[in-house]
Amino acid sequence: MALAAHTRIGLISDTHGLLRPAALEFLRGCSRILHGGDIGGAAILDQLGRIAPVTAVRGNNDGEKWAEHLPESEFLQVEGVRIFAIHDLKLMRIDPKAESVRVVVSGHSHRPLVEERNGVLFVNPGSAGPRRFKLPISVAEVAISGTFAQARIVEL
Repeated sequence: MALAAHTRIGLISDTHGLLRPAALEFLRGCSRILHGGDIGGAAILDQLGRIAPVTAVRGNNDGEKWAEHLPESEFLQVEGVRIFAIHDLKLMRIDPKAESVRVVVSGHSHRPLVEERNGVLFVNPGSAGPRRFKLPISVAEVAISGTFAQARIVEL
């Protein structure tokens, strides 16, 4: 069941060069797509960009020339909600609360997560690319209405 909102942000991460049809289908209708890194090639971003505007951060496996322009982290304002995106949470050098961040989006671990910590919503969509160990293949969405944000994970 989709979340009710004015704005729907699709979250995807760790595609590692594989963009599944089920992930594309889930992302249709989003106002924006945020890719949490380990993209695996410019073609992935091109495909996502046909659905909605894309914000992407560079993952530890995005070392090729096509990814040089991608930031390691990015702030995004959607309605009254400030979002911070970074591939690996361990590399986060900001205090989200002090930076007025409401949602932190990450990737890297391949483990889907939606967790509120100290008033900040942490979301990891998990991995939508090749399966790793026994972890699920998943994507996520953040639904935003004014200053309210809620998130959910969807297994593919």
